[in-house]
Amino acid sequence: MADSKEKKSKKQNDAGDYSAKNITVLEGLEAVRKRPGMYIGSTGATGLHHMIWEVVDNSFDEAMAGYCNEITIRLLPDHKVRVIDNGRGIPVDIHPKKKVSALELVMTTLHAGGKFGDSGYKVSGGLHGVGVSVVNALSTEVTAEVHRDGKKWIQEYAEGKPTSKVKPTGAVKGTGTTITFRPSAAVFDTIDFSWKTIIDHLRQQAYLNKGVQIIVQDERSEEERVKDSTASAFLNNEYKFYFEGGIKSYVRHINKNREPKHENIFYVEKKVDEVLVEISLQYTGDYNESLHPFANNITNPEGGMHVAGFRSALTRTLNAYARNKNILKEKDTNLSGDDVREGLTAIISVKIPDPQFEGQTKGKLGNPEVRPAVDNVFGDAFMIFLEEHPKDAEGIIGKCLLAAKARQAARIARDAVLRKGALEGFTLPGKLADCSSRRAENSELFIVEGDSAGGSAKQGRDRETQAILPLRGKVLNVERARIDKILANNELKSLIIAMGTNIGEMFDIEKLRYHKIVIMTDADVDGSHIRTLLLTLFFRYFPDLINKGHLFIAQPPLYSIKKGKETTWIYTADALQQYKEKNGITDEDLEVLETEENDEAAEETEKEIKKQANKDAKKLNVQRYKGLGEMNPDQLWETTMDPQSRMMKIVTIEDAERASEIFEILMGSEVAPRKKFIQTHAKSVKNLDI
Repeated sequence: MADSKEKKSKKQNDAGDYSAKNITVLEGLEAVRKRPGMYIGSTGATGLHHMIWEVVDNSFDEAMAGYCNEITIRLLPDHKVRVIDNGRGIPVDIHPKKKVSALELVMTTLHAGGKFGDSGYKVSGGLHGVGVSVVNALSTEVTAEVHRDGKKWIQEYAEGKPTSKVKPTGAVKGTGTTITFRPSAAVFDTIDFSWKTIIDHLRQQAYLNKGVQIIVQDERSEEERVKDSTASAFLNNEYKFYFEGGIKSYVRHINKNREPKHENIFYVEKKVDEVLVEISLQYTGDYNESLHPFANNITNPEGGMHVAGFRSALTRTLNAYARNKNILKEKDTNLSGDDVREGLTAIISVKIPDPQFEGQTKGKLGNPEVRPAVDNVFGDAFMIFLEEHPKDAEGIIGKCLLAAKARQAARIARDAVLRKGALEGFTLPGKLADCSSRRAENSELFIVEGDSAGGSAKQGRDRETQAILPLRGKVLNVERARIDKILANNELKSLIIAMGTNIGEMFDIEKLRYHKIVIMTDADVDGSHIRTLLLTLFFRYFPDLINKGHLFIAQPPLYSIKKGKETTWIYTADALQQYKEKNGITDEDLEVLETEENDEAAEETEKEIKKQANKDAKKLNVQRYKGLGEMNPDQLWETTMDPQSRMMKIVTIEDAERASEIFEILMGSEVAPRKKFIQTHAKSVKNLDI
């Protein structure tokens, strides 16, 4: 690309400022340190943990090749991580072309590894051979230890550059590779690892690699463990994962808090040409699909060819079985794709020699040969399963028929909404205070709790770009309801019409009227409950809005501190404590006022505070806000709605399976799992406001 640009510049006499001196060539791993986000996704917590996954992926490549059955991951003091496997060990002999040790080549050169040539790995994950070298580039120190050829070989690195030669240090038995690294604090926003994130990811990988034992050990200092708030949720500092059943055990794990519709879990594993297909499924009483596709152990949240093949075979096979058994009569319409996916929990795992992913994050698999392979393998095996397990087949078909009836009822309800909209000229909800801009990319919709807060928000907003939709009371819990119930709920119906995307099979993200949907609720228990109910709605019925970065949570302040005419806004209880420590303030220096919405007594107390502030300028007045309606419109604008000064959290889904499990526990119909969750986490709740 550089050469072509230079040739073009020579043809343009007026482009004399653009010459060879403007072309920068980054040597070795310099490019990685210059643009780390291009290689690991981000420099935040996600990118930090991706460093571990990249090293571990190399060990899994050895496991998939059949040479490794044990992988150990250790969190060490001073933010170090050690990954140990008993694979063949990275080669240490001299590379014929580069004239350096293969170990040094792999550790210090992009796209150097066993994933490209025919003699290397047949199947691999990782970053296409750049993984361990990227980890090396983004670490302050790395040590590679290889057990191979009866010897122990070691090389050390600093910021991607070797600080020693590859040298043998003694005799050993067995083979394997150990990589120890410390992420660079200059590269990452944080180098504090999350024990929970590591446990959840490696448990999933253990399911996908049956027969491989994964050992996770936390050997960090007490100070580092205390700083990691997720560590307190686990009883042990060491976990061992080993699943002989593989993804069949994974399905059982996902459905542990759900009501299964059939006893036997379906499972098939078969290789077609170079594509290894592994699928497991079970139906439950849920209303939502729980589908988890993987290619070479890499999760594909956006699906791809393996999902397309699976879904077409699923619909075709169930309809064929129902017709053959005369469950579907000649006059009956076929079951739709939505009908057969309701309540389905399925894992699709394919392993292929040359995966073609769409997008930088490998979210979608594009290999065309995978679709017919999955379609044929799953279709044939699932039909045999239904024939051999008639009782299970009865439960599955019964669930699908019930879903079809409910979907027909929902379709009637939705058509009624659309007919009503047509009669009203497709008018927006009356309670919606819309913005004047018609450009969705510039527009924001604030979903506000209650009319009082809605009034303040409507007065304080930027009318050009900010729309306000107040909701009355607590909305419907959609975890226990189908679309027909959702459309019968006036508050949710208003929200769906306001967003413009429709819902269910008619959902169209291109019709979204606002590119920022902001949930803005009070900072109390009721506000948290309403926020959770809305998050459940978006997660179950509008996941694309989350995946595309359109959903946000507003962060209104908890406190205001007034000293004379100056006001400081404090957003968390921890921030208040830090403010007190920083400014040497004691509790005696503070006068705390807790206001209640529409409380005349609170207004009188506010007047008294102002008098007190005038009498004693040194006295700090702290006001605790519980409701958004307590703020004046200008205060709400300044603290929560002004794009120049506000704080907002973007809602993301890092682990869809774990997120689905949490929503099922918190919002589902089963009481026992929710009770256990509350008892487990009760002691970790801070500043509970009842």
